[in-house]
Amino acid sequence: MSRSFIVTADGGSRGNPGPAAYGAVVFEGGKVLAEVSGKIGVATNNVAEYRGLIAGLKAAHEIDPKARIEVRLDSKLVVEQMSGKWKIRHPEMRELALEARNTHPHELIDYVWVPRESNSHADRLVNEALDGVISSAKEPIRLNYLTERLISNEVPTTVYLVRHGETPLTPFRKFSGDGPLNPALTEKGLTEAHLVAIEIAKLAPDVLITSPLQRTTQTAAAISKTTGLEPIVDPIWMECSFGDWDGLSIEEVSQQYPKEYAQWLASTSYAPPRGESYESAMARAVQGLLGLVGEHPGKKICVVTHNGIIKTALAAAMKVDTTAIFNIDVSPCSISSISIWPSDNLMAIRSTNERGHLRV
Repeated sequence: MSRSFIVTADGGSRGNPGPAAYGAVVFEGGKVLAEVSGKIGVATNNVAEYRGLIAGLKAAHEIDPKARIEVRLDSKLVVEQMSGKWKIRHPEMRELALEARNTHPHELIDYVWVPRESNSHADRLVNEALDGVISSAKEPIRLNYLTERLISNEVPTTVYLVRHGETPLTPFRKFSGDGPLNPALTEKGLTEAHLVAIEIAKLAPDVLITSPLQRTTQTAAAISKTTGLEPIVDPIWMECSFGDWDGLSIEEVSQQYPKEYAQWLASTSYAPPRGESYESAMARAVQGLLGLVGEHPGKKICVVTHNGIIKTALAAAMKVDTTAIFNIDVSPCSISSISIWPSDNLMAIRSTNERGHLRV
């Protein structure tokens, strides 16, 4: 009978990119079989997380190359990519994913996302390795990589995130996700789309991408007219799913789902009934941004998307906790922009919620 292991893994970077390390633990029946950790020099969080996964799989494979393995990670991005649900578009991520697949028979591995607090053992190993880097360093640990990047010759990929125009749900702040309602733009929303299209044309983007929902495709159609770009539909930019709450007002949700609503207000890891958490949405946003850099390095890209996805993308670019989205406001047909340097995926926010002269 084959053995069954649980592998927990994590990785982290102080600076993103910055000094990075990984950690992984192999369990069997609650017993720790192996602990591995190490430093990997300067790297991003995503690279460090993949290195933790690879180290954990190698450790498990050395113990039993035929064992079934359940891999538990707090990186939604890595879990979805390794499960085959999300495309791996960035070249470096593809190489790391291939190395992970070749480490242990892929058909014997199941990937499971767990909250960060459930991955404390591997996380501790990462921080111990990183603290060792800091204590042994003769020079201060660099956190600011942007200053030198700004004066370099490397051309960043610039992403203009445009929220769609007003729908019938927008003025009432009703939950509007990816559900079957799929509202269209109002007359005001169509006017907003026309005005933001004029502004986007001035920025001269090279690529136009849109979420497949009706409100975003209508907004993208207006931008297509002013730029001459054919919209590329990509479902990764769909709005966060609110499940059973879709179309309801805040008052209706708080009355019909009081306990669930209280949990949703208190945590970005909680998902509404049959919906999606903001942590999951942030992982999608990061996947979307990395995909754009991998496919269009050095280009200017307009992405027509949604409130929740734009807020999580901005929080990811700022390297802050997901709860930062509660302090970000994104107006209909506003423009937020992020520059991403292809060499190491360093992100810099250029603007947020810009509306220019848009007045409807």
